[in-house]
Amino acid sequence: MKHSEGTFESGDVALYCQSWQPEGEPRAALVIVHGLGEHGGRYGNLVDALVPRGYALHSFDLRGHGRSPGPRGHVDAWADFRNDLRTFVQRVAAQEAGRPLFLFGHSMGGLIVLEYVLHHPEGMRGVIASAPGLSTEGLSPMMVRMARILSRLAPRLSLSSGLDATGISRDPAVVQAYQNDPLVHDRGTPRAAVEGGAAIAWTLAHAADLRLPLLIVHGTGDRLVPCAASRVFFEQVSSPDKTRLEYEGGYHELHNDLDRERVLNDIAAWLAERS
Repeated sequence: MKHSEGTFESGDVALYCQSWQPEGEPRAALVIVHGLGEHGGRYGNLVDALVPRGYALHSFDLRGHGRSPGPRGHVDAWADFRNDLRTFVQRVAAQEAGRPLFLFGHSMGGLIVLEYVLHHPEGMRGVIASAPGLSTEGLSPMMVRMARILSRLAPRLSLSSGLDATGISRDPAVVQAYQNDPLVHDRGTPRAAVEGGAAIAWTLAHAADLRLPLLIVHGTGDRLVPCAASRVFFEQVSSPDKTRLEYEGGYHELHNDLDRERVLNDIAAWLAERS
């Protein structure tokens, strides 16, 4: 495969991006949106599974993440994520002109792509959400109130997200690599928390408006984002082409978990039917 990297301008920032191309002409293109605290370079298993099958993969590091600039884990407004993704999608669509275009988002990235296609479904062949961050379960009302107050008084205050790294995968090597990755962080800010909560509420409220082909994959053993959260969203979606796959005992990062080969084959089969 052919790998390239660079940056693209989106609003007030230059965001880092990468792409992986098959040797021949791609059959379709897939844009990857990563989760909170990580970066687009952690999707090697997805790249290795799909590029040999003829897919061109493109990813970028969200503002405040990875090799992209910005306070770690911060966003002034959720619309910044949406607009960054729109700019990147337009860039990829121009590069991959005439090819089917899909979105893949994991965790917070899953929320980002679902919220995005509800605003901008045009040009999309389908969307895949892996353990999408559609729940604020675990946050007490006091924590929510404090976040709202701090969002006004100290919106960029850097706080630990409290993410339990052992919950990302049942593979100890994956957990160790995550913990040792210098581009991974555990930071967040009050403004980002409030914006994320509002994005979750809006996306759940508009689930019935989603009519694109949809695939959701979620592990029943996910301790970071409850499996039930994506089920609630899925049941409200009105698309005639929707699929939700649960993996018994699977942890948060299914593409990096013990059953990753089965998960990746399922994703590849879904894409193949729509490419």
